[in-house]
Amino acid sequence: MPSADIPTPSAIELLSRLVSFDTTSHKSNRELVSFVEDYLAGHGIGSQLVPTADGEKASLFATIGPADVPGIGLSGHTDVVPADPAAWTSDPFTMRRDGGRLYGRGTADMKGYLACVLAMVPEFKRRKLKVPLHIVFSYDEEVGCTGVRPMIAELGARLPKPRAVIVGEPTSMAVVDAHKGPVRWHVEVIGRAAHSSMAHLGVNAISVAARLIGELDRIEKELAALPPDPRFVPPYPTLQVTEVTGGIASNIVPAICRFGFEVRSMPGLDVDAIEQRLVTFAQNQCLPDMQRLAPEADIVIRQTNRVPPFGADRMSEVVALALKLAGQNETGAVSYATEAGLFQTAGVPAVVCGPGDIAQAHTADEWIAVSEMERCLAFLGSLADWAEA
Repeated sequence: MPSADIPTPSAIELLSRLVSFDTTSHKSNRELVSFVEDYLAGHGIGSQLVPTADGEKASLFATIGPADVPGIGLSGHTDVVPADPAAWTSDPFTMRRDGGRLYGRGTADMKGYLACVLAMVPEFKRRKLKVPLHIVFSYDEEVGCTGVRPMIAELGARLPKPRAVIVGEPTSMAVVDAHKGPVRWHVEVIGRAAHSSMAHLGVNAISVAARLIGELDRIEKELAALPPDPRFVPPYPTLQVTEVTGGIASNIVPAICRFGFEVRSMPGLDVDAIEQRLVTFAQNQCLPDMQRLAPEADIVIRQTNRVPPFGADRMSEVVALALKLAGQNETGAVSYATEAGLFQTAGVPAVVCGPGDIAQAHTADEWIAVSEMERCLAFLGSLADWAEA
């Protein structure tokens, strides 16, 4: 598509509108979704929603082009991370332009991509597409890619199953064919309270938790010693204890301690083996001593969220297509997660390529460069050329 036809002004206007909706993950995204529905309807395009049970949130799926042919999905999330206004130079939910930068919560991650997709709708509609383009907007990506899962479950049933998906997370328009996947656990140690002067009558839940965390530290060191994959930073899977709470007073043996930990998995890592190792350590090294004094003592280890790591097939059609559209010869890998692994697991090949720098995501005064949006619009224009050929 000739550069003169790239709809940069309308993309910027759409981004300003999208930023104005406070779609922080703990809030509803329905106003934004209604805006997108109305915008698409204005171009003669119907939308299908996959709402939550309470109707507070919804994912949106729309198709431009023939309905009987598997198409290319353009996937992005509508939610953003919280923004503390006191840390920002201006209102996080009022986009402002300063030179070649557009400031506002979600500009980089990832409403810039959504705005580019929507700005291209009139052009997509004008084309005689042989391969349809699907708009796939979800919610709650920032809290574990939870919102896209019910929509993926509908693919091939109520919703068309795409031929492939391009996830528009910020990669500075580099083509990414692999990323890590976070898996998170919550651990609760249940001991027995006692007066601290009679500590032998209690089971100190914090001390037991420390033993468990020590085992996790040993696992972490083993992960760091695995053969490195230099495409990732750092080049190995990581394990972190991310939160700890326990105890109620300095003179009481603590009966409860809770902590959370996370593994940033890489393709090929057996995450279940890590969980089983901690379970075995708890059962063999901790619980016998605890229950000898307090039969009610327990250790509960529960996986709370799992986003699979992503690794595209070496012969992936969509990776080759993205490289061609972006004018690149090599792919990259990133350590943050997207919904690409979920699509891949569901049998929909995926690739990650979108505007903006991940270094700007989740920061105060988040911004995206206008030039990044122009590159994304050109990429989408080339996609339309391919889908029309």
